[in-house]
Amino acid sequence: MIHELAIPTNIAYPLRHMALQIGIVGLPNVGKSTLFAAITKKQVDCANYPFCTIDPNVGVVEVPDERLRALAALDASAKVVPTIIEFVDIAGLVKGASEGQGLGNQFLANIRETDAIAQVVRAFDDTNILHVDGSVNPLRDAETINMELALADLDSTIKRLQNVEKQLRSGATKVLTQEKAVLDRAKGLLDAGRMLREEEWTDDERAVLRGLHLMTMKPMLYVVNVSEAQLQDGSWRSRVEGLKGQTVPVCIKMEAELAGVSDADKAEYLASVGLTYSGLDQVIRASYELLGLITFFTSGPDEARAWTITKGTKAPQAAGKIHTDFEKTFVRVEVTPCPAYLEHGGEAACRAKALTRVEGKDYVMQDGDVCYFRVTA
Repeated sequence: MIHELAIPTNIAYPLRHMALQIGIVGLPNVGKSTLFAAITKKQVDCANYPFCTIDPNVGVVEVPDERLRALAALDASAKVVPTIIEFVDIAGLVKGASEGQGLGNQFLANIRETDAIAQVVRAFDDTNILHVDGSVNPLRDAETINMELALADLDSTIKRLQNVEKQLRSGATKVLTQEKAVLDRAKGLLDAGRMLREEEWTDDERAVLRGLHLMTMKPMLYVVNVSEAQLQDGSWRSRVEGLKGQTVPVCIKMEAELAGVSDADKAEYLASVGLTYSGLDQVIRASYELLGLITFFTSGPDEARAWTITKGTKAPQAAGKIHTDFEKTFVRVEVTPCPAYLEHGGEAACRAKALTRVEGKDYVMQDGDVCYFRVTA
């Protein structure tokens, strides 16, 4: 028997949805703690997400997406459930962390558990806020943190390499020989202070390195803490030329002040300074993109919900995000692009105008798909 699944999300399905974690790192007095405080003021109600980490150093925030609100308004949905990301406040980094200085070991253990890294660097000058190194230099700060990560990864790589070499002395195998080649290359790059994420790796090589949870393999973006004047005139860019990776300018002081005001007042203020989105929203969006994530939607009178998947996910695996059985029992999915769904007035109108497609097991999901899955009972 085949029946249509329109995702009646008022039912307590055992969700396979897991929150992805972004670790916030930075040297003392660069604005990391203030940024995290602003994030926690935006925190969602964790009661709606049983998979969330409930911890004082974890902030759970929704990924801003106007499409979801528009779908909910169109379908008069009783409930709106956005997709989310967890930000983890990782404390304890000082120079020498890779050797256990300060809270180094705890810092490194915490960051290994995250999916990506948001590194806060300071670009503004303020004599009232001392810098740990005596002067403001975001390139130097990034180099300090990146070197600590590389040194810690080097230690992990050497330990694994020694273990592999010991096994090889007992008898070489193709798998061990290939693993040693990958580890030798990684060791050489880390010895030179290189970030492994910036190198080209095959899928097989990535599989070898994945087991080591290397921090320099994790995606990273730089949150550049700027003054309000720098944000408006763009002068912050000259201070971070040379950083390899995505940069997001944020006036963290302003974000902290905006965190406690209403959405209407915030929008009015942002418009007055020529901004559409707050810096915090830009960090959240950038983090989502950094992880290679896209969103598909389910929408109806009961609920409008955004679901997170990685780019390249096929339809059965997307169905499996909703319920553990749906990947196995998937038959097909009815897909309507979100712009068409909104423009033409919803599901019925899109079907009538042949704007809804029926796709099978090989369909690769696209960002913004509005879906109705069909599964076997």
